[in-house]
Amino acid sequence: MRYRVEHTTTFTYAKPVELASHMVHLLPRELPHQQVIESELIADPAAGRRTDATDHFGNRVSWLFLDVAHPRFDVTLRAEIEVQFPPAPDPDDTLPWEAIATARDGGPGQWQAAEFVFQSPMVAADPEVAAYVAQSFPTGRKILVGIIDLLARIRCDFRFQSGVTTIATPVGKVLAQKAGVCQDFSHLMISGLRSLGIPARYVSGYIRTRPPPGQIRRRGADQSHAWVGVWLGPEDGWVDVDPTNNIVVRDEHVVLGWGRDYGDLSPVRGVILGGGKHTLAVSVDLLEV
Repeated sequence: MRYRVEHTTTFTYAKPVELASHMVHLLPRELPHQQVIESELIADPAAGRRTDATDHFGNRVSWLFLDVAHPRFDVTLRAEIEVQFPPAPDPDDTLPWEAIATARDGGPGQWQAAEFVFQSPMVAADPEVAAYVAQSFPTGRKILVGIIDLLARIRCDFRFQSGVTTIATPVGKVLAQKAGVCQDFSHLMISGLRSLGIPARYVSGYIRTRPPPGQIRRRGADQSHAWVGVWLGPEDGWVDVDPTNNIVVRDEHVVLGWGRDYGDLSPVRGVILGGGKHTLAVSVDLLEV
């Protein structure tokens, strides 16, 4: 599938910002199953200085330094991307989950997964979340069989509801209220898997959406999305799964990048001088080409 994405983040300030330095995770990464045909990052006002590099996880990151006073800041990604995730392995042919839980010990083929076993700043260990996730992993169950079972349970037990959480809401509260958004469900799933010793990472990007039957698609109505990458062992590697939609990722997702949790992939993070109170608006369009 080929997609064109436009993602605009707008900050409007009560007073002009005199100086600003922003770290931006918006440029999609090149992957064996994802070709970035073209991409550009546009800042308004334009950055006086810009540096592009990759972070610890291999994600593309841009640092923007603005040295002119501005009452508003817009940063826009425009990109065209072709994606085709490889099919996931047969769940019954994957390893027992206990074999995956040895990744924290390192060893050949497991070094890239080991750092995703431990707690991270926004994904703390929680005993109740651990118990909830463990129900999908009885002794000897194949890892992907358990993952698919967990996806179905999250979809059944939780309701998608914006406004009841923030990005900093603990996973224990998400479990207690059984509601949240894609970032919450991803953090909860990651926390529980890590408690079992299963490496899991936070993946940020976009998902194709469609308007209800008979309705016109509204510009800017799409959103950023988040899901989970799970390590299946050295032979099968990583597989991406979407707990919000109860699916194994295939051809409806575009990857921006991954990390331990949302904090590693915040789209725009910065330090400003001045500005006072501000409002934030985000508009995303993902279209098939």
